[in-house]
Amino acid sequence: MRVATIKQNNTETAAIMVEAGLIPIKVINEKLSYNYPTDLFELIWTGQLKQLNDWYRQGGKNELSSLSMNAIPKEEVRFGPLYRRPHKIWGIGLNYVEHAADLAEKAPDAEPASFMKPDTAIIGPHDLIKIPVQSEKTTAEGELGVIIGKKCKEVEEKDAPGVIAGYTTIIDMTAEDILRKNPRYLTRSKSFDTFFSFGPVLVTPDEVEDVMSLKVATVINGRVYRENVVSNMTFNPYFLVSFHSKVMTMLPGDIISTGTPGAVVIQEGDVVECIIDGFEKLANPVTDLKTRK
Repeated sequence: MRVATIKQNNTETAAIMVEAGLIPIKVINEKLSYNYPTDLFELIWTGQLKQLNDWYRQGGKNELSSLSMNAIPKEEVRFGPLYRRPHKIWGIGLNYVEHAADLAEKAPDAEPASFMKPDTAIIGPHDLIKIPVQSEKTTAEGELGVIIGKKCKEVEEKDAPGVIAGYTTIIDMTAEDILRKNPRYLTRSKSFDTFFSFGPVLVTPDEVEDVMSLKVATVINGRVYRENVVSNMTFNPYFLVSFHSKVMTMLPGDIISTGTPGAVVIQEGDVVECIIDGFEKLANPVTDLKTRK
């Protein structure tokens, strides 16, 4: 199942993606007499996303075909971020050896280079990435996102698939010049408003045949800047779930952004994309606040 948050009548509401387009869950509730939450974060937080997916896989997909006339064509949809208030966003630095070489850094091989980001950094598809006035060199990074589906602690790597609600595309930003001044500035360099684009679609694990074979690409103005396969990560997604659950309790809706194959410098007028095999692409235009002063 593929679930998104779409903008309708000045609100953001969850919808299921079908062949005909996107069907709001509100419509599914009304037409099929269900009572699912219409907010994606609430669906995940209450465990009802799993129930919805079980229904979808066990015949609900066919039921939805009767609602195809209620589907909003994909090209007419305005997507929002999947949700705006996760409890935690973990980012992973230098998780591909090749990307570490870009920064003349040695890739961590004992433990992940983890950092946290605020929810105020979140934007959705096609929202503007705003290069801050404090930065002369900001980069964008396409990444695979992992979304936690249940409260968990001390998860072993082999059990990690059981706590994952789904996967998504992410574009993470870094004020690289601020970071290079001092590595202790990592949090500041990662935390400006608009520095975390999130969506457009949550893909449930049963739709992903092999996470390790997914190809992740950072794309700039239609050109693939860098791409790599998840299996080439130093720390794979299941390890990352396990590792961070041993630091703190992970909650439904928590996000792990698993690292980028390559970070590209962005400028006014650019369009950045994250493209992952089999996923809806995530795209954001760029503006530089220094040009607007």
